[in-house]
Amino acid sequence: MPALQALWSRVTATNPFYIRKLGAGPIPMPGSVAAFRRDVPFTTKSELVADQAGHPPYGTNLTEPPDHYTRCHQTSGTTGNPLRWLDTPESWSSMVADWTEVLTQAGVRRGDRILFAFSFGPFLGFWLAFDAGQRLGALCIAGGGMSTALRTRVLQEHAITVVCCTPTYALHLAESVATDTHFPRAPVRLLVVAGEPGGSLPAVRSRLVSAWPGARVFDHHGMTEVGPVTHEDPIRPGRLVVMESSFFAEVIHPETGAPLPEESEGELVLTTLRRTASPLLRYRTGDLVRTRRIEGRLGLEGGILGRTDDMVIVRGVNVYPSAIDQIVRSHPTVAEYRVTCDVRSALSELSLEIEAGDGPETAAAIAAHLHAALALRIPVATVAPGSLPRFELKARRWRRLG
Repeated sequence: MPALQALWSRVTATNPFYIRKLGAGPIPMPGSVAAFRRDVPFTTKSELVADQAGHPPYGTNLTEPPDHYTRCHQTSGTTGNPLRWLDTPESWSSMVADWTEVLTQAGVRRGDRILFAFSFGPFLGFWLAFDAGQRLGALCIAGGGMSTALRTRVLQEHAITVVCCTPTYALHLAESVATDTHFPRAPVRLLVVAGEPGGSLPAVRSRLVSAWPGARVFDHHGMTEVGPVTHEDPIRPGRLVVMESSFFAEVIHPETGAPLPEESEGELVLTTLRRTASPLLRYRTGDLVRTRRIEGRLGLEGGILGRTDDMVIVRGVNVYPSAIDQIVRSHPTVAEYRVTCDVRSALSELSLEIEAGDGPETAAAIAAHLHAALALRIPVATVAPGSLPRFELKARRWRRLG
């Protein structure tokens, strides 16, 4: 409780957003963890969006004076208006320390050469990872503003040993490497992936390992609003460990908000303990997880299972994108795919397009696999190689009609 008490003291003294939310005047902290969960209201993304709209451009969730903030990042805006997020040097340093822990657990060391294969836009994680790599003494190479072909050359010319990107882009980059015969293959020994659930899905991990022979896959997850949250359990692939020195984590029922015990499946709720300059108390992340504590460490079994805002109901069946991804990626001939959700009629319908070397045979196999797993008949069609979009950041394979 000491870290939570210190956070509470700072936030309730100077943070306008939480002073309004929790009540004016001295606000005593709940006397126990159970009371904290019972008495402190959730913070939601919609509240934060409304606060920034009402107090542009940064809102009022700021514990320090405005001139103390030196960094501004923002969310992707894939599920609504993007959030702008400010950090002081102190709060930024605490998050770099967490990312340094991620890379340390992955096995990054001094002398490694890391390619950060993404554009350095306003998103938080890219910059944190780069700073953390430097803190560990690795040679850090920014891949922003480069085409995939150019990044392929950088991999080989610099003898890159670690690649940091999304799982989707790692597969796309491997395709490019395989077709470039001008240089010997880079000695990549480690893929640090994030930004999508795929890094903890067995089928996606298997595809990554096949695409990058000899490289280890290491997953992690975080959010702009809270920073880096987990890293893969080094001895239990497919399990993410919560960095509890920086977060108080809870699991709740996604529909009722009722608290759930550990060993439960539900929505992840986080309170930031060290990012006090732009804090969050009981933030509903929208991430669906299954928690389990092993050897004293809280973990997310299977990583991020899905998102509450991504689920679609098809003929009475709850369908998450991660379930479709796991099924499709278990068929190794599929290079890329796209899902269409048609909601123009009373009953939603799903259909898939795939790029696959053996075409109709794989399409039929995936359709059968989907039917067996989901009890849904979902049409699967083949399309020409290279006709579906590739993604550098979060893959957006789902499109909505209606």
